[in-house]
Amino acid sequence: MTEQVLEIKVGNEAPKFCLPDKDNSEVCLENFQGKYVVLYFYPKDNTPGCTTEAIGFTGILPELQKLDAVVIGISPDSPESHAKFIEKKELEVILLSDLDKNVLKAYGKWGKKKFRGKEYIGVTRSTFLIGPEGKILHIWPKVSVKGHPEEVKHILQEIKS
Repeated sequence: MTEQVLEIKVGNEAPKFCLPDKDNSEVCLENFQGKYVVLYFYPKDNTPGCTTEAIGFTGILPELQKLDAVVIGISPDSPESHAKFIEKKELEVILLSDLDKNVLKAYGKWGKKKFRGKEYIGVTRSTFLIGPEGKILHIWPKVSVKGHPEEVKHILQEIKS
């Protein structure tokens, strides 16, 4: 089984999507036209790295909002899992559920990975900064969680200045 991995580049139109949030309400990328969107893909709710990343983005969310940005996290977890994760960790970012992995695939973030010497199919932790017109402005193809939210904020500040 080979997965088709798409190559998204800076300057490309961001693939559009609509996915359910923690309340099973549909959220679409186009709802945020005119804003910057920090779109991050992560493997699983309530795991150490994913928790650190979500708390990091929540911690700087007011600063990102002042820069006209919203933060959206996408994983293959269910809306119910997201609701528990948000409540347990007091998260303020938007988490969307990609159960069928179509959005993960559209962004090239679902496929073969290596972890601790073993190969498996899963999510590549990554972030896309999408501009107000829907174009990709910056890509972090493989994210190391520590300091990542601040790095995203720094890049957004540079782009806006």
